Amino acid sequence: MEKHRILITEDDRVQREIITDILEYSGYEVVACASAEEALDTLQEEVFQILLTDMKMPGMDGLELLRRARRQCPEMDVVVMTAHATIKTAVTAIKEGAADYLEKPFDKDELLLVVERTGERGRLRRENAMLARLVDDSVSLGNIIGQSEAMHEVYERTRRAVHVPSTILIQGESGTGKELIARHIHFTGPRAKKPFIVVNCAAIPDMLVESELFGHEKGAFTGADKARTGKFELAHGGTLFLDEIGDMRLESQAKLLRVLEDGVVEKVGGSRSRQVDVRVIVATNCDLKRSVSEGTFRKDLYYRLEVLSITMPPLRDRVEDLPLLITHFKAKIAKKLNISVPDIGAEVLEAFRRYRWPGNVRELENTLEEAFILARNPVLEVKDLAPKFQHLEPQASGIVLPQGGLDLEEVEQELIRQALDRSGGRIKEAATFLGMTYKTLQYRLKKYAIDPKGDTVEK
Repeated sequence: MEKHRILITEDDRVQREIITDILEYSGYEVVACASAEEALDTLQEEVFQILLTDMKMPGMDGLELLRRARRQCPEMDVVVMTAHATIKTAVTAIKEGAADYLEKPFDKDELLLVVERTGERGRLRRENAMLARLVDDSVSLGNIIGQSEAMHEVYERTRRAVHVPSTILIQGESGTGKELIARHIHFTGPRAKKPFIVVNCAAIPDMLVESELFGHEKGAFTGADKARTGKFELAHGGTLFLDEIGDMRLESQAKLLRVLEDGVVEKVGGSRSRQVDVRVIVATNCDLKRSVSEGTFRKDLYYRLEVLSITMPPLRDRVEDLPLLITHFKAKIAKKLNISVPDIGAEVLEAFRRYRWPGNVRELENTLEEAFILARNPVLEVKDLAPKFQHLEPQASGIVLPQGGLDLEEVEQELIRQALDRSGGRIKEAATFLGMTYKTLQYRLKKYAIDPKGDTVEK
């Protein structure tokens, strides 16, 4: 049987301790408060399935606590306890949303029966609500659209991530919606009213990463003409989203690991430590396991980050979601541009299915916006699209292994050269094409003695 977290509000210390002991002995996780005001503060910080509150207390009474707790935590069940149990009192409490009530004095069995009954009803209600969401949201989670098998796995993991404080690792190619998932987790969870701070690790020079995350004191380094508060402190009580975590240098990774483990930050050039309460969500478009094996990412940090992982599938692996995505973006773009957008012809949809979408959902949205702006007819046709959509061949169902086998290192070198050629020798852009980090590609270039301009370097 699932055991729920219970918040007890009882001003009488002896009663509070007795009830706590009974419930904890029965396997429940219990937090006890001496006043309604203390209980409301606790509900701001923690999640409970059941609130067990006395009705008559100094200051705010149980009925007012019931009202406020229901507004603050609508999914939580409330059981009221009273020594003045008239029918009127019980009816009022039930009308205000109480799940049940206990008349004082009550014995151990009565308490456990009511708590177990309330917990079971709440569990069934939440399960039914989840099933309803799976039906209603089978095509959407916030701004994440899709009904494919891969997206259902994303939805399930994301919902489980919302109400836990664990570190979340979101993996996936650029443009798949990693930040949207992070925002959904924050803004639908208990930290929604607190800051959501975004840091793009790939956009910060290596020497400034620590200053950006932890802050710095005046004079800590050249150019530090005034003290600065770091992103961890700015995100206190809320969520820090570290995008492209794979691009962080090893020295900074070590300091990030320390903060994740003890919740303490120290400014660059400073000597005073500060405790922070921050929920960390990280994202990357590279394979961190491979980065660990190559020595470009710390193994201990990787395992600390991968408490709960969510993998965003590339658009080419969920082309069955294209009609839903197109419908969503048509409405969004029409509203944004204040125009009447054309319908999508069958040939266009087929071209979209055959295209590989290296930029994923972001590329689809930009493609549609451009096409709608330039459209001249009420129905969009393939000829109206960019050249990359013309004369596409159907995608092969898989890679065919040659009879004589192949040399994987030679294949990797050829793919690297092609990516560099396509990017004009720009390493960062080539790394994006290959689905690896800038540092990983640098490592491969050195390993294979490949010049970024496309020429092989003499070893």
